[in-house]
Amino acid sequence: MNTAGSRENLETGGYLLFLLLVTAGFLFVSWPFASPLLFATLAAIMFQPMYQWFLKKMGGGANRAAIATLLVITFAVILPALFIGSVVVEQATAVVLAFQRGEIDLIGWFNAVQAALPEVVRENLDGEGLGTAELVQQRVQELALESSGLIAREALAITGSAVGFVLSFGVGLYVVYFLLRDGKEIGERVLAHLPLASNVAERLAHRFLSIVRATIKGSVVVGLVQGLLGSITYWIAGMPSVVLLGLLTALFSLVPAIGPAIVWVPVAAYLLAMGDIWQGVVVLISGVAIIGMVDNVLRPILVGRDTGIPDWMILITTLGGIAAMGIAGIVVGPMAAGLFLAGWGILLEMRTEEAYRAGGAPEATS
Repeated sequence: MNTAGSRENLETGGYLLFLLLVTAGFLFVSWPFASPLLFATLAAIMFQPMYQWFLKKMGGGANRAAIATLLVITFAVILPALFIGSVVVEQATAVVLAFQRGEIDLIGWFNAVQAALPEVVRENLDGEGLGTAELVQQRVQELALESSGLIAREALAITGSAVGFVLSFGVGLYVVYFLLRDGKEIGERVLAHLPLASNVAERLAHRFLSIVRATIKGSVVVGLVQGLLGSITYWIAGMPSVVLLGLLTALFSLVPAIGPAIVWVPVAAYLLAMGDIWQGVVVLISGVAIIGMVDNVLRPILVGRDTGIPDWMILITTLGGIAAMGIAGIVVGPMAAGLFLAGWGILLEMRTEEAYRAGGAPEATS
């Protein structure tokens, strides 16, 4: 009996080792497509309600509903994103080249802004080594040179791996199609194979979907709206590179408390210092009354009762995610924070339920 039991344990352990090895091998060969697979999964989750709407309108044609949803994603999200990205790269490159060629009169701008500042602020700038235009110009030019090198490397990487980009793009769309059509069945299979109790797995899956929706709708969508409104404001005020400024506004919207003000306040100060009074006033009014209020108005509508994440944790995980994974970290970072909170929250709920039942009180029904 002992020999048979030992053999059974050995065979079970060997099979688990086999599963571990084949899973590691699968992850290894799939890793080059990790980014498109991630965004495909997120797109399938976010556009699942639209797929269900098409499915109902088309009388249950799953393939046609998935194709229709995929067309909406392509023309409403992907193509505009590619166009905006190309414009941002073009405008960023133009700004960097203007700094390198000396076409931007930074000294004149600095002197005008400094003259409009209070005496206390000018003294603080002197103490920080930013009291003269020459020092500021030197630091900005150093930043411009570093930025130009980064832009050149990124552009070379994109153009040098055009085949890889097209392949990843195609794989992402292909996976979105199948996740839209078969996502529910795939999700149920994944949950069934997780080494977790069924009630825990279901809770975690529910929290995961809530976190994804809250992260994308509450951060990405709100940021894009603020960036769009910022671009329109900067265009009305006559600022150059409005798409680039709008993108910066959208990115800084992830910063709690201050948010887009990191961009529109300096823009307004520059316009006022240059004597463009009404343009500066327009930026100030739009920044406070429109751009700044979008978060308070849209976030409750879009997020609703989805799981929220503390602002300070969003900031830390977003910056850490960008440092670790690049642009994908904007979404992955807050998702990791949300799953961290969800995991510990579920553990607390289970312990509370166990303590409640152990106390002899009847279990609450929902």
